[in-house]
Amino acid sequence: MTGDEVGPVLETAGDGVVLIRINGSLDGWSGSADLVEALSDAARSGGRRTVVDLSGVDFADSAGLHALLQGQRRHDALGMSLVVAGPLGVRVRRLFEVTGTLGAFRFADDVEAAIAG
Repeated sequence: MTGDEVGPVLETAGDGVVLIRINGSLDGWSGSADLVEALSDAARSGGRRTVVDLSGVDFADSAGLHALLQGQRRHDALGMSLVVAGPLGVRVRRLFEVTGTLGAFRFADDVEAAIAG
């Protein structure tokens, strides 16, 4: 990560919702390992939903996608939902499109919509 980027930040959004905010890049060099840890923490929280805010992410690669897929599987196994919130940047959305993983996630236009359910 560069000095301007901060690792995933976990917040409690109320009503059993954990919010993970990410800014900057989500790739093998910055952010993906931290996201795996944040998603694990969120899954252990006992909440009903985790919202991953990708609106501040300008680049993501297969390592970031793998972290999200791993988190999705863990949440599914625990009966929790995971929602990816945008708006997504063009390059981030393109990653989901070219890998055929758009259907693997539940998406919301923004954090507020994701929290509302």
